[in-house]
Amino acid sequence: MRKIYLDHGATTPVDKKVLAAMMPYFSDKFGNAMSIHNFGSVANEAVEKSRKQTADFFGAQPEEMIFTSGATESNNLVVKGVLNAYYFTPKALGAQHEGIERHRVPSRPHIITTAFEHHCVLDSCKEVEKEGLAEVTYIKPNKDGIIKVEDIKKAIKSNTILVSVMYVNNEIGTVQSIAEIGNLLRNTKKIRNTKVRTKYPIFHTDATQAINYFDCNVDKFGVDLLSMSAHKIYGPKGIGALYIRKGTPIKRVQDGGGQENNKRAGTHNVPGIVGLGAAMELVKKEKVKGKSILEIRNYLIERVLKEIPQAKLNGSKIKRSPNNANFSFKNVEGESLLMMLDMEGIAASTGSACTSGNLEPSHVLMSLGMKHEDAHGSLRLTLGKSTTKKEIDYTVNKLKKIVEKIRKVSGKVLEEYYSKK
Repeated sequence: MRKIYLDHGATTPVDKKVLAAMMPYFSDKFGNAMSIHNFGSVANEAVEKSRKQTADFFGAQPEEMIFTSGATESNNLVVKGVLNAYYFTPKALGAQHEGIERHRVPSRPHIITTAFEHHCVLDSCKEVEKEGLAEVTYIKPNKDGIIKVEDIKKAIKSNTILVSVMYVNNEIGTVQSIAEIGNLLRNTKKIRNTKVRTKYPIFHTDATQAINYFDCNVDKFGVDLLSMSAHKIYGPKGIGALYIRKGTPIKRVQDGGGQENNKRAGTHNVPGIVGLGAAMELVKKEKVKGKSILEIRNYLIERVLKEIPQAKLNGSKIKRSPNNANFSFKNVEGESLLMMLDMEGIAASTGSACTSGNLEPSHVLMSLGMKHEDAHGSLRLTLGKSTTKKEIDYTVNKLKKIVEKIRKVSGKVLEEYYSKK
């Protein structure tokens, strides 16, 4: 049976060049990067080379990059680590406890994020909210999946310490105005002219889905913290990074060692780190491939909207990642759609991979104001550098028949069910 992979938003295959770079560090160069003997030195040299490769990609300094297990860990560290620094390390703010009281820094800080962030950001925010450690504002996107910078500006308070906005949404692929938000927050910091507050609000973006296709220079966008995962850019799973601008107050949440500038304890995943660095190098060389992916993606969107009745593209077509197409189909249940596509050899998703076991409709689509039943009938197709036009033709032809079949079998039942709710 033909196999077509259209779920690159969930993960990508490891590039053969990346795998080749990793292989020696599994068995031949197996040392612990923290060991002081030659075996450790060889491993440490590889770690530091990857750190520089990663930092160079973002226009950062090597000492500003720390390695994590991926964007989920990085995002947890951002939310909880910034709060830890706020509550427990006043020296990081440029003042002693007495100074904090003198400048009346609120004891309960404020965080701003969006209603359609990845669950690792949303759940972290909800957890600190539940524990009474912070108040959180969740900015809703407009119907096209775009966050208005003006809404962030209105939400900023005197006690706002963190603003976290995903660069490219992982489900609908919409691109946010990160540079504009960064400029807003830079100006906010200038207004706050006390020593205690000049570092706040800290600006974080999850750039996991952006790296393959967009500029990610941290100075250009004014971000203080940036998260990413290697497995979205043809690197290995289980490795990622967090950019931390020098001087940004953030305290580790994982104890047990002095690794990563005391920001993340744990033995280095040397093969994974090497793979991350190699993947970053490949992205720099292959950025031009985004244009060909965009052409194929647009062809996919045009065929689906033209040939399948009551199909809708979710999110802006213009402010969108070139590899992402997210549709909803009236009176079609998403899980059934996925299973039938899989039977035809087509791999897709009905939302983010992290929530594929959850039968609730996508929180991303619901945040756009979609009805429950429409959000339930969603399909995410994410292309990669190996995707061909022939594969898209095969997929659309099969999709047309599957949607028609589902509607005949269960469409009326679904329509009646939701009309009674």
